[in-house]
Amino acid sequence: MTTKSMFLGALLALTMTPVLAQGSNAINVSGTVDKIDANSLVITVDSGTPQTFALSPNLVVLQNKAATLADIKPNDFVASAAVPKEDGKLHSTELRIFPEALRGLGEGQRPMNDARQQTMTNATVTGAAVVNGSNNIKVKFAGGESELVLDPGVPVTRIDAADKSLLKSGVKVRAQGVRGADGAAITRITILQ
Repeated sequence: MTTKSMFLGALLALTMTPVLAQGSNAINVSGTVDKIDANSLVITVDSGTPQTFALSPNLVVLQNKAATLADIKPNDFVASAAVPKEDGKLHSTELRIFPEALRGLGEGQRPMNDARQQTMTNATVTGAAVVNGSNNIKVKFAGGESELVLDPGVPVTRIDAADKSLLKSGVKVRAQGVRGADGAAITRITILQ
């Protein structure tokens, strides 16, 4: 499979994620790989329970690789979960740099479903500055712009296409897919290490 094919497949799978997340049939689990074969995956989810899933024939495997604030450049397309703080600004809890092939994926800023009033922002970096010891990133998306504060210690990662051969026992992953009449199928796995 070519890199271009993998990125196009990743784009399709990632584009479907917001749609999948809206339905009650969505699968979105994090945990550790126990076992994998050509057609199935066993993950011990974060709660400690092993769960078995079928693998979609069009499975997309991505990998989060460690990055730093210095790796964030103007015009990068990024995704950031953030929470509002007392200063009235959105403080990132994590930031991911997307590959160029995924530019525009999920673009915008929207609330996430949690008690912390967390938001998800997928946008293009337009500028950066250090203010009071924190890095402030200015971003622009269709319909608006925002400023994200990256306090010291906020994890920054870069998402790249990966090979299924990296999925081995002990690897931490986030798996997404859908439950259908014929069972639960994983369509995307992101390696978190």
